Amino acid sequence: MSGQLKEVRDRIQSIKNTQQITSAMKMVSAAKLRRAQQAITDLRPYSDRLDLILKNVISNLGDDASTKLGVERPVEKAAVVVITSNRGLAGAFNTNIIKETIKLIEGELSDVKAAGNLSLIFVGKKGYDYFRKRYTDIELNKEYLNLFTDLDFENVAVLASEVIEKFETAELDKVYVTYSRFKNAALQFAEQVQFLPVEKIEPIHEDNSSKELKADYIFEPSKEELLEELVPTILRTSMHKFMLDTAASEHGARMTAMDNATENAEELVKDLKISYNKARQEAITKELSEIVGGAAALEG
Repeated sequence: MSGQLKEVRDRIQSIKNTQQITSAMKMVSAAKLRRAQQAITDLRPYSDRLDLILKNVISNLGDDASTKLGVERPVEKAAVVVITSNRGLAGAFNTNIIKETIKLIEGELSDVKAAGNLSLIFVGKKGYDYFRKRYTDIELNKEYLNLFTDLDFENVAVLASEVIEKFETAELDKVYVTYSRFKNAALQFAEQVQFLPVEKIEPIHEDNSSKELKADYIFEPSKEELLEELVPTILRTSMHKFMLDTAASEHGARMTAMDNATENAEELVKDLKISYNKARQEAITKELSEIVGGAAALEG
């Protein structure tokens, strides 16, 4: 019985030690989340508005030569930028992004994959670690694997610029991004977004007629000169938003996961203490019974 009690005591102590670790990780993630949440909260309205302007401008330029980043081509070569974290212990955060990527690969991009013309560009090690073991027929680009450790705009712009250049030179016909959209500490949503070509806004009709309502933009300086700088800058900002969204999602998911782990550890300790007290009480009762029985035998 003493051996069993020692085993329960050791287990209780082990769980308490783990609880201290998960509690500390929760506090660290909470501190990082505040900074990451502020960053994405500041950027998102600006980025979303720029994205809307970009789609509206591209949609209303028609066959203008300046719309090369909005040109739809037959999809023969494609790439997916997969943004995950470098570490685990964040619940289903990385798994959900990986699932969204697989859905894209096996669905819309299945023909490109079958032709051997699909590449994955990884930001964060978790996505790369998964796909390198399971998808040997896809080109895996790990050049930006450690980009997630420094999400400065200039660093992210390097990745966005390379993707833009490959699209402009027809090395890629379509580019997607899979990432996690941050809502709050408890809610994050894995999403896939078409990065290139720039998606067009569907024409709006007035009174069910064929008349299209077009945005009225005045370009100064020339349309060509402005769009040459404007479009890539907006796309770089969008890529930065995807990164910051994913960073905030990671910290929120890890904070929630560590909070749940801490609470589960507390419940386990309570249950083990009850089991320990029951076993200890049984041992005491047994010893008392043996003493009483021995005393009765001596008196007899």
